Amino acid sequence: MNHYDVAILGAGPGGYVAAIRGAQLGGKIVVIEKDEVGGTCLNWGCIPTKSLIASVEAYETIRRASEFGIVLSGEAKPDLAAMVDRKDRIVELQVKGIKGLLQSCGVRLIPGEGILLDPGRLLVRKKEGGEEELAASKIIIATGSRPADLPGLTLDGQSIISSTEALALGQVPRSVLIVGAGVIGCEFACLFNSLGSEVSIVEVLSRALPLEDEDISRLLERELKKRKMMLYLNNSVQDLDRGEEGSLKVRLAGGQEIQVEKILVSVGRKFNTEGIGLEKLGIPLGPRGEIQVNEKMETRREGVYAIGDVVGGMLLAHTASHGGLVAVTNALGGDQQMDTRVVPNAIFTHPEIGSVGLKEREAKELGYEVKVGRVPYRALGKSHALGEIVGEVKIVAAADTGELLGVHIMGASASEIIHEAALALSMEATVEELADMIHAHPTLSELLMEAAHDVSGRAIHVPKRSAS
Repeated sequence: MNHYDVAILGAGPGGYVAAIRGAQLGGKIVVIEKDEVGGTCLNWGCIPTKSLIASVEAYETIRRASEFGIVLSGEAKPDLAAMVDRKDRIVELQVKGIKGLLQSCGVRLIPGEGILLDPGRLLVRKKEGGEEELAASKIIIATGSRPADLPGLTLDGQSIISSTEALALGQVPRSVLIVGAGVIGCEFACLFNSLGSEVSIVEVLSRALPLEDEDISRLLERELKKRKMMLYLNNSVQDLDRGEEGSLKVRLAGGQEIQVEKILVSVGRKFNTEGIGLEKLGIPLGPRGEIQVNEKMETRREGVYAIGDVVGGMLLAHTASHGGLVAVTNALGGDQQMDTRVVPNAIFTHPEIGSVGLKEREAKELGYEVKVGRVPYRALGKSHALGEIVGEVKIVAAADTGELLGVHIMGASASEIIHEAALALSMEATVEELADMIHAHPTLSELLMEAAHDVSGRAIHVPKRSAS
C-alpha cells in the first residue's frame, strides 16, 4: 500500500493549490479527482464564464466603434458556437497547465473517486477501472459543490438548465428566464442580454444581488432595466407549462405570465459530501449540509481537514485556494489560521462589481457610527476617455476614527480596482491615509482616492452637496 503525507480529495482551486504547496513544503502528496483538475471554477464556472464574457465585451466594444471614431463596414454579429469553442480551448489549455504543475512538483494525480475508510486510509475507485487503497498521514477534503435544484423546476439539460449547460449552448436563445438574481444569475443575464436574448429575472428576495451593499444592488437594478431586462423581485415561479415547439409558459406567484425558450436555474449550490465516507469517520455536517471546520481548516476528526465550497461560507475560488494553503501547511506541521475578514469579491456583470469589507448596513448593525464617501465614474476624465461613465465607488468608514470599513464599486474594472481597497483594509488603513496616497493620473483607481476624500466632504471632482 502506497503511503503519503497528505491525500487530497478533489483537484479544484482548493485541492490543486494545496497539493502544490504541500509538495513545496517537502510533503509526499496524492490528489484524487473524479472529474477534471481545476474543478468547477476552471471547467464549469469562473474561467468559462469569464471567457464568454470577454467575447461579449469585445462584441459590445465593436458595436460602439463609432463612438471612438472608428468606421466599420458591415454589421458585427455574435457567433455563440465560436465563442464556446474559444472558451473550450482556454479551459483545455489551463487544465493541461495544472496537470503540468502537479507533475513538475512530484504530486501524484489519480483520476477517480476517493472514499474515506478511516483517518489514515482511503479507497480510490479509478476512472480507468480497478481500485487502489492508499494510506495517508493527513487527509484534506476538497470535493466542492454543484448547482442546486429547485422543486418544480427539475433540470433537464435542454429547456431547464443550470450554469453548466448554459456554458455549452451552440445558439443564442431567443428568450431566457433566469431564476435567481444572485451572482451567477446576474452574470448570465448580462451575457445573454448582450448576445440579443430577451432576458427576464425572477428573484424571491427584495433586490438583485442581495448579498451586496444595497446601493450597489440598486445601481445594478437600474442598469439591468436600462438594458431592457425584466426584473421580478419578491416573486417566484408558481407554475410551468410546456407549449408547442418546446416553448415554456411560466406563471409567477405575482400573477405575471412569461413565455420563454430556456429557463436557467441559478438558486445556489449543493455541497458534495455524499458518498465520500464522512459517516465512517463520524464527521458531522452543519445545518446547510456543509462540513464544519475551525480556523485551521480542521474537521472534528483529527488528521482530517476540509476546504473550499464544501465547508460553506464564502463559495469563492480564492477562499478555497487560501484555505488549501492553510490546511496543507497545518497538515505538514505548520500553524496557520484562515482569516476571512478581508476577502475581495468580484462580480462580472455589465458593469462589473467589486466589494470588500463591511456593507453600510452591516457596519451600523455592529454599532459603528458611519460616514460614507462616494464618487460617480463620470467624475473622472479617464472614465470619459474609456467611454465607461456608468458606476460609482462607495466607501464606508467609522465616523470617529476614520477607520476604513468597506469599499463597494460598480463600474468598469471594478474587479481589478477592488484589490487596492482590500490591501488598505488588511493594513487597517484610515480613509485619510487612502486619500493622501498619490494616485497616477489618469486612471480609474483615482476613484478610490476621490471617494476617500469625499468621506470628509473634500472630494475635488464632486460638486459640493447642499447642507440638506
